[in-house]
Amino acid sequence: MDRDLALSLVRVTEIAALASGRYMGRGDKIGADQAAVDGMRAAFNLVNTRGKVVIGEGELDEAPMLYIGEEIGLGMDIEADIAVDPLDGTILVAKGLPNAIAVIAMAPKGCLLNAPDTYMKKIAVGPKAAGKINIDASIEENLKAAAKALNKDISDLTVIIQDRERHEDIIEEVRRVGARIKLFGEGDVAAAIATAFPDTGVDILIGIGGAPEGVIAASALKCMGGDFQGKLYPMSKSEEIRCEKMGWTEDKLDKVLTMDDLAKGNDIFFAATGISDGDLLKGVIYYGDKLAKTHSVVMRSKTGTIRFVEAQHRLDKNDILKELLKKHK
Repeated sequence: MDRDLALSLVRVTEIAALASGRYMGRGDKIGADQAAVDGMRAAFNLVNTRGKVVIGEGELDEAPMLYIGEEIGLGMDIEADIAVDPLDGTILVAKGLPNAIAVIAMAPKGCLLNAPDTYMKKIAVGPKAAGKINIDASIEENLKAAAKALNKDISDLTVIIQDRERHEDIIEEVRRVGARIKLFGEGDVAAAIATAFPDTGVDILIGIGGAPEGVIAASALKCMGGDFQGKLYPMSKSEEIRCEKMGWTEDKLDKVLTMDDLAKGNDIFFAATGISDGDLLKGVIYYGDKLAKTHSVVMRSKTGTIRFVEAQHRLDKNDILKELLKKHK
């Protein structure tokens, strides 16, 4: 795929973040999410590709925009799979909390897993521990393997875990082994990506989260040389039915999904823009005089390039933003 697509994707996440950022701390997670969706869709329709959404906001009857199966882009020759999370961390924005981001991943057609909207068991690490983890191994075995790969004592290893009741056993076991724990509330894409950046202080992610977010996180980690493994884990009858409709019968649910199952091939693109300040990216800053600043990261697996992009925006000179900001005041 064309390398110039990388910067096109950054523009998409920037617009989503700028539209959604206006809702920071206003208690309206639905409004924040809709603003991000509106922005991402409008911006992506200027991208030179024929994209099909394989990970989106839901099915057609649930999501009027960016639904699974929707075709977006200018309709040019490049066919691509698109995985989007216009706002990873709706509650974070609504409450004015850190680590909300707008994210998008893109790969050649047929390369991103069309994952059912269900839960997934996950484990993720950065480049130094890639190839050392095993989702079927015990937590102790994985922590010891990661610590050895990182040349750390177990007591210096930091495990990031979502603060949920379903993770109580995991938290108890990590404490027993003696590793440090960093809990997070929302936004497990950002949490998984954090394992690949040493300055975040995060070494390994373990837990159960959304399967669609798992595909997006795997796409980013593939660009950075990290590692991700998952297993679909439906937690309700409706989720089991959703899995079965997409061909994930009970006998297939125990399959370990590797990086190549989730994000196949060597030409994956990933872009993210901070909405609220986080461990990796700063959030949107709105200045006076219709100015705003965004901080983004964009990656490509084929080259291993990781770019951090700081951009200043004139809100009154971008036609998409002018319309969005009128709608989402």
